[in-house]
Amino acid sequence: MQRFTTIWKATLLFIILFVSIQTSHPVEAAGNHDELFVLIGDSLMKAKDGDLTAVTKNMELFANEWEAMKRDDSKQAKKVDQELKKVQRLLADSKEETMPLSESLSSLSSAVVLYDQEQNPKDKVKGKEQVKQVLPLINNLKGAILDENLTGITAKYQALLNQWTASEIAVHDESIASYGNIEKYMALIRIAITQEPADWKKAQTNIDQLTSEVENYLAGNGSKQFEGNYTLSDFSTLLSKAEKQIAQNDYKDASANLNETLTIWPMVEGDVQTRDGNLYSDIETKIPTAISILNSKVVNGEKASKIVSELNTRLAPLMSKTNYSIWDAALILLREGLEALLIVATLLAFLKKMGQSSKQKWVWSGVAAGIFASAILAIIINIVFSQIIAASSREYIEGLTGVVAVVMMLTIGAWLHNKSSIGQWNKYINQQMQQAIAKGSLISFTFISFLSVFREGAETIIFYAGITPYIDLAQLVTGVILAVVILAIVGFAIINYSVKIPIRLFFKAATILIYFLAFKILGISIHALQISKVVSTTTVERLPFIDWLGLYPTWETTITQILLLAVIMFMTFLVKKNDSKSIITTNV
Repeated sequence: MQRFTTIWKATLLFIILFVSIQTSHPVEAAGNHDELFVLIGDSLMKAKDGDLTAVTKNMELFANEWEAMKRDDSKQAKKVDQELKKVQRLLADSKEETMPLSESLSSLSSAVVLYDQEQNPKDKVKGKEQVKQVLPLINNLKGAILDENLTGITAKYQALLNQWTASEIAVHDESIASYGNIEKYMALIRIAITQEPADWKKAQTNIDQLTSEVENYLAGNGSKQFEGNYTLSDFSTLLSKAEKQIAQNDYKDASANLNETLTIWPMVEGDVQTRDGNLYSDIETKIPTAISILNSKVVNGEKASKIVSELNTRLAPLMSKTNYSIWDAALILLREGLEALLIVATLLAFLKKMGQSSKQKWVWSGVAAGIFASAILAIIINIVFSQIIAASSREYIEGLTGVVAVVMMLTIGAWLHNKSSIGQWNKYINQQMQQAIAKGSLISFTFISFLSVFREGAETIIFYAGITPYIDLAQLVTGVILAVVILAIVGFAIINYSVKIPIRLFFKAATILIYFLAFKILGISIHALQISKVVSTTTVERLPFIDWLGLYPTWETTITQILLLAVIMFMTFLVKKNDSKSIITTNV
């Protein structure tokens, strides 16, 4: 019992370490001041156009909103009151000069930012503050577009892009639809101003849509869902179509397909970002470049085709969805099945030795009941799993399922290591047999065989739940069939011919393979959680991407797997230490 408790303590330590690297989800902010920023941003634009009537109306709405939400005990609230009065005085003067009014509105905006930070000192709110800072930069760029002035427009766009990059995670976490639309409009603006000649009408249309999207998000009107279920395969198909159309000089349709990639990119970018950071950056910059080339007056088809072809070629290695092989699928059932088989064979041999071979049907009844119960459990888990996925992110559920499977593998791996000596294995079997004999009932043999099969069946189902999303159905079925055939042959030899298998070697090998699978599943599961944005992504170029081993070039996956190895080593040390104590006690 003490050993079991120690093992679970080590497992609990692993769980705590895993949770500690996840991105936290802060509580809701104490107050929502987004509408205030929207009113100020609109007033800045109206002031620039000389529309003082609109500014006055906005400030009246601002004053009403502010009075309803401000906290009188706040120092920053008093600062907002002061700046608001300055704006109101300037509006009351009704002078033609709008520069002082614009400066006063900017000061009011800064005061509201400080008040908002004071009332909402959380990371999530900090992210929203960064999003709010995008609006003035959008307005700066909009002014250059309206004036059709190329001078300095690249620097203004880059300033906007830098601020958006610093704040995009907040939008992504709250509304994938808003995030996707903002990304798309940003790209379309870049395309419009960089093509030759610049398409000012298209640039103006897209920057207006960008402004509306950001304001809607800040006002809490961002859409929570995005229509469509896209994969990297869909993204690659669009690139292939565009490449063929460029070769046929069909630049219009090629541009349309590349524009479509901008729409679906936010839904698939996580799968690229966690595997190839350089490709992720190149896709975000080079696809708009290719579209810009195709929309230019003089089209350089060869250059555009080269960009699209190169990106699609680099994307190909990431297209594989089969992260597990036939042998991975076979190993799980083979390991669990052999353990159950050894217990059942021991029960049958005992009855045969006692001259009760005719009573072996009681053991087989337990086996059948265990298989049936496992099948029912599999159906229940499948139904529950499907319902949960329907209400949540698939990657999120698959990632958590994989982590649960890893925790189970840790405990089972420790149990296997503990049984890796003949003495320990015989002791375990004798305990089971003594329980059946003590009860003096053949039903006890049925119960033992049932528990043995059902326990292994339940563990097998959990393991398969962890790998099923990442393995081709044909490979999964082939692996299961292969394991069943091997189990049938081994079982027939053991039961009918009393063939002995090397218990120590079997358990040693099974322990290593189970830990290998745990390492692999953990990497893939953390990767899934990164895609769903539950875990952050910090790409490291020097780290390798090895799909079959579950290695990804991010700190989050790598550190978690290192922690797993540390826990495994610690558990192995504990088991060996306890084994040494047992040997000393026996000798004494």
